[in-house]
Amino acid sequence: MNYPAFFDQLPVITLHDPLAEFLGASEEGVLEYRYLDAVKLAGHSCPTVAAAWNMSRLALAALYEAELPCRGDIRVELRGRHDEGVTGVVANVVSLLTGAAGEGGFKGLGGRFRRQGLLQFAAAVPRELRFTRLDSGRWVDIACNIGVILADPAMPQLLQRCLSGEADAAARRRFGELWQARVRCLLLEHGDDPEVFALSIGNRDS
Repeated sequence: MNYPAFFDQLPVITLHDPLAEFLGASEEGVLEYRYLDAVKLAGHSCPTVAAAWNMSRLALAALYEAELPCRGDIRVELRGRHDEGVTGVVANVVSLLTGAAGEGGFKGLGGRFRRQGLLQFAAAVPRELRFTRLDSGRWVDIACNIGVILADPAMPQLLQRCLSGEADAAARRRFGELWQARVRCLLLEHGDDPEVFALSIGNRDS
C-alpha cells in the first residue's frame, strides 16, 4: 500500500487492552496503533480523521501520563449527535483507539471487559469530546479548531474540477497532494499546539 510518507512520522499510540491479553490476541495485551490504522478504518485521510486521531492521542496522554493507557476502561462522551456533521466519523476513530463502543458494542465476559455503552452522543460536555477513566474518574475535555489550518487557495477550484469530472490526472493528483498537505500540517506542525487542540483536565470531584 502506497501512502503519504508523513504517516510514518506520526507518533504511535500504544495501549494495554486487558481483553486482548485475556483472549491471547496480544502478548501482555499491548496494542500499537498508527495513523494508517485510522485511515484504513475511515477509508480516507482528512482533517476530521486526523483531528479525531490526535485528540485521542493527546487525551490518552493526559489521562494516563506515564502509565500505559488502558483500552476498554475509558468512557467517551461526544457533544454532537451521532448523525450530526462529522460526529460519526470522529466516533469511529475514537472507538478504534479507546475500545469505547455504543449500544452495539461488546457486552463483556463474566461481568468483565464490557465496552457497550462507553461511547455516548449528545452529551452535555463543554468541548467536542470528554474522555474519562473508569477506574479513577479523571477526565479530559478536548476540541480541535481545524479552521486554523487553512487550505491552499487553489483547493476550491481543483475540488470543483475533480467533482465535475473536468480535471485531468495531473489535476486530480495535485488535489490529493494539497489535501494531504493540510492534514500533514495539522498533525505534524500543530499536533501539540494548544491554539489548535485545546484541552482541560479534571477529576471526578472537580
